[in-house]
Amino acid sequence: MRRSAFFLPTLRETPKEAEIVSHRLMLRAGMVRQAAAGIYSWLPLGFRVLKRIEGIVREEQNRMGCQEVLMPTIQSADLWRQSGRYDAYGPEMLRITDRHQRDMLYGPTNEELITDIFAHSVRSYRDLPKLLYHIQWKFRDEVRPRFGVMRGREFLMKDAYSFDLDFESARRSYNRFFVSYLRTFARLGLRAIPMEADTGPIGGNLSHEFIILADTGESQVFCDRKFLDEDLLKGEINYDDAQGLAKTVDYFTELYARTDEKHDEASFHQSVPEDRRYQGRGIEVGHIFFFGTKYSDPFNARVTTPDGKEVPVQMGSYGIGVSRLAGAIIEASHDENGIIWPQSVAPFDVGLINLKPSDPACEKAGEEAYGVLQKHGLEVLYDDTDERAGAKFAEMDLIGLPWQLTIGPRGVKAGTVELKNRASGEKEELSLEAALNKVVAGRG
Repeated sequence: MRRSAFFLPTLRETPKEAEIVSHRLMLRAGMVRQAAAGIYSWLPLGFRVLKRIEGIVREEQNRMGCQEVLMPTIQSADLWRQSGRYDAYGPEMLRITDRHQRDMLYGPTNEELITDIFAHSVRSYRDLPKLLYHIQWKFRDEVRPRFGVMRGREFLMKDAYSFDLDFESARRSYNRFFVSYLRTFARLGLRAIPMEADTGPIGGNLSHEFIILADTGESQVFCDRKFLDEDLLKGEINYDDAQGLAKTVDYFTELYARTDEKHDEASFHQSVPEDRRYQGRGIEVGHIFFFGTKYSDPFNARVTTPDGKEVPVQMGSYGIGVSRLAGAIIEASHDENGIIWPQSVAPFDVGLINLKPSDPACEKAGEEAYGVLQKHGLEVLYDDTDERAGAKFAEMDLIGLPWQLTIGPRGVKAGTVELKNRASGEKEELSLEAALNKVVAGRG
């Protein structure tokens, strides 16, 4: 994409309403614009990041055997009355009435709807387990939306649901999601720590939040420093190996890691040596729940067992805040100059900077490099504008592409380009071929 054609309305000054780093940088980098309190339009740069995050989440859900569906954003209030949550959920639920005076709502989550679908479709244990997910926009009417996409009212979420015959098989499904989440967040370039947590309005009695550490996080967290110092996931994952998955989950759940709602100071001091105790703040990027028959009972979601009995299915739900992750990644990866995107979610692989496009030799070299990079499957943002060099470099640092490749008159004469690694700041003078090889290798 040529910068001269790309819609990228960057800002030099930080808007006054932006309180945290991710909000400031997303506005300044032209990723989003506020449409209303807690509601944002995603502009081309931000949308590319959002789709990269969504793609990784989808790939990992598919990899673990979860099947994708798509449910509507507007749901019938009758379903929520059936579960008892219509009145209990609170003012965060946006309740509406259609033209026929039927009570509806803008879905904040989908336990009721997916359980109703299952109850009308599955009757036998032979059809279990069932793991279903979708990626969809949701709405929760936060009393005080703030921090940009980190605590907005409208947000993109992956929510998944498991249906199993009994507790043992339900726990196996829970473990699959637990390990899948570790893999997902690692691919996103994040160290997400699974922490014992409250279940909130979802309900149930088994729950883990996946938290990334950040000073601006809304949760106070306490954990063993092993989570900070060790690789969270090693080797290949076999989702058919129930015993192996259980061992992985047991390892992480035996280490102390809790949010403030579940924290116990005495247990913390007893189970974690003093030099390994960590206390700080964190951002929730995922949450998984097991809640048994909380929803299958009221919706009569029952199956026959091998001995002919009929029992309610055991259920769990599993969420990842896809749009929130864009902000969370920035909170975890930035410097004083701007965003530093992990390669896996960057909106472009490389920023190509032509310092003097009006010079025929530079223009020729820039076009050649642009074509070669694209030919090798790289996503390129080519700055072909007449802006001054300082502005070009500042913008590239702000938007945080992993690599910057610069072409200028001096380099053209020498047959070299300058390659900069955004994360390390390291710069090298290389041939175009050598620079290309390094970028391709870095992309993995």
